[in-house]
Amino acid sequence: MISKVKDASAQMIQQYQKGELVKSETDKQISAPSNVVTEKVDLSAKAKDIQQIKQLVDQTPDVREKKVQELKSQIDNGSYKVNSANVAEKMMGESLIDLFA
Repeated sequence: MISKVKDASAQMIQQYQKGELVKSETDKQISAPSNVVTEKVDLSAKAKDIQQIKQLVDQTPDVREKKVQELKSQIDNGSYKVNSANVAEKMMGESLIDLFA
């Protein structure tokens, strides 16, 4: 799931940047003097939000080590209990989603 978020946000940012690149190249050809090279990037609020979210996602570990260690120790000492009602509920929910998808 995190990978999908990373890929989607990266694609949106790349598409935005490509659009700005084409726009800025056209502007340079029309109005820029021959010796002056300037580059300016204006990001919309949405693009800035996407960049911040991407940075947060990149900083978030894929595996929550503390949670993994807690579960592992519960399994090792025999105190981990599976709630069969929750498992059945999730399985039914996923089956319904698959039917409508």
